[in-house]
Amino acid sequence: MSAGRGITGNVSEGRDGAGRVHGPGGRAVSAALEQQAATPRYPATALVGSAAALFAAAGVPADKARVMAEVLVESDLMGHITHGLGLLPKYMDDIAAGVMTLEGEPAVLSDRGACLTWDGRGLPGGWLTMKALDIAMERVKTHGTVSIAIGNSHHIGCLAVYPAKAAARGLLCILHSSAPGTASVAPFGARQGVLAPDPMAAGFPTGGTPVVLDISASITTNNMSLRLIREGKRFPHQWLLDAEGNPSDDPNVVFQGGAIQPAGGLDHGQKGYGWALLTEALTQGLPGHGRADGARNMMAGVFLQVIDPEAFAGLSAFERQTGHTAAACRAAAPRPGIGRVRLPGEKGLAHRDDALEQGVPLAPGIMEGLRPLAERHGVALPEPLPA
Repeated sequence: MSAGRGITGNVSEGRDGAGRVHGPGGRAVSAALEQQAATPRYPATALVGSAAALFAAAGVPADKARVMAEVLVESDLMGHITHGLGLLPKYMDDIAAGVMTLEGEPAVLSDRGACLTWDGRGLPGGWLTMKALDIAMERVKTHGTVSIAIGNSHHIGCLAVYPAKAAARGLLCILHSSAPGTASVAPFGARQGVLAPDPMAAGFPTGGTPVVLDISASITTNNMSLRLIREGKRFPHQWLLDAEGNPSDDPNVVFQGGAIQPAGGLDHGQKGYGWALLTEALTQGLPGHGRADGARNMMAGVFLQVIDPEAFAGLSAFERQTGHTAAACRAAAPRPGIGRVRLPGEKGLAHRDDALEQGVPLAPGIMEGLRPLAERHGVALPEPLPA
């Protein structure tokens, strides 16, 4: 998927995957790699094959099943374990419940060439968004910039997967997504959840390693809260609000009448709040389907925009500027306790390269969650690679 070559393609030196911008510097990467060394690893191609077979056994057409599997495994390759194969059981539940539509194409609501609007009809979000990206990357050769809004999509997975593919082709890609059936993030100044985490991702070339970012308008997310609850852990800071509006680090409060704070927290949360409103306008207002329609929890609104630098000052001029800024950021003196300054995406690339060479380290519980599904549908899961 990233590097524009599919999940088993090599990522040449100078290309990047995608990673969220948080955590300490090189020490965090080293610690993560040490932890992965003790975790069972699996061949990426085998994971894609098994995931695609599971989707196909549940009735997903082969072309959609393959793309859905690739998007999930690409997320695990990049280290975004909350949006990788760990989501597959929930997707299978939605298929069985009829929440996810399997057959057909999105309904075209408007098409002006450079602007396209779809009703996603509940189709698989990974497949819909990759289809939209491919169309945008083709049309941008003519229009210079292409925007696609999708309403009523199923969950689209890890956002970073998509702009990484565009950046590898010398294009700038911006992607917003929202979950109109989710109301877990409080507007700034409120104690009640109204909004979703409302993530956005972007990728663009620099002449070397592209920048690929994936960030949320909330300090943390619902999935991270659920993960910490399962692990019996708390957040490192008071990123939440309890039902009375008091700051809390207890992930349980999100599901007990509390809420997640917008990015910026108690003192600068107006920034995340404004960002969330913009994202929901782009992903729900433009396609005309969202919160006002009582959307279901795993449904999503999507806004994707691809820009061709050649339609402006040209790719070389673009990369001269972005490359200069990227180099200046890397050369900036790090603050105490930070090994070096990284660009968004470098951590994901290191994880992806290691996983493609040594096997994908799946977090505890992921393979265990897949086994009952595999037994039910007669699908063989890959064996871990020799330690």
